[in-house]
Amino acid sequence: MEIVLLTSLGVGGATVVGAVAGLLFKRISHRFSDIVLSFAAGIMLAAAILGLVLPSLEYGGKYGLAVTVAGIFAGALCLNLIDRLVPHLHRLMGTDTEPHSNADLNKVLLFVLAIAIHNLPEGIAAGVGFGSGDNAGALVIAGGIALQNIPEGMVIIAPMLAAGVSPRKTFICAVFTGLIEVIGTLAGYFAVSISSAVLPFALAFAGGTMLYVISDEMIPETHAHGSERGATYALLVGFAVMLVTDTLLG
Repeated sequence: MEIVLLTSLGVGGATVVGAVAGLLFKRISHRFSDIVLSFAAGIMLAAAILGLVLPSLEYGGKYGLAVTVAGIFAGALCLNLIDRLVPHLHRLMGTDTEPHSNADLNKVLLFVLAIAIHNLPEGIAAGVGFGSGDNAGALVIAGGIALQNIPEGMVIIAPMLAAGVSPRKTFICAVFTGLIEVIGTLAGYFAVSISSAVLPFALAFAGGTMLYVISDEMIPETHAHGSERGATYALLVGFAVMLVTDTLLG
């Protein structure tokens, strides 16, 4: 349990580390943010496939394929439902709000909700990995998520400052979003620890949420400012880094 708690703090703390770096380097170009977010997306993609989807197939037994496919779509649909019901900024780095009825919510809350929705499935994925009993593999997943949280923490700072949020409140918001990831990690761990029977589905569910975030949030954003080629190669580099890490430590 101690390793799970420490890892959850590390995963959530990585967002804060990135936020501090973002406060130090306030003027971040779209090209730079697109490249680092694409790198993060590549790490997430590899973590979702290697650390969640494939293990789901392995643990699923006779009905592993059906359980895995169902879990992937369940995770994606769950996040899509949250995306529709909770007022937030549709894209992590966007500035336009979606047409929800709660228009009175201020920009600060919208930013925080957007980042929290993005971070929650990452925390769940890390926790589910530990719930599988494969601590080495879980550490690889958590390490990959923490690694991509640092550049993410950097690039989410600029829009908040541009919206008029003070550096102090921006840092507090970053800490809050890091705590969301800690909560997600613990929730994912306890969910699969209660019953190993749900492990294959939980792994696939976590993988589906991550795949949804990558496709719906990260890739569209990184291809929206004319840096598509660089963003594509950054994604491949991130994927390769995670692949090498998983191979060497697995």
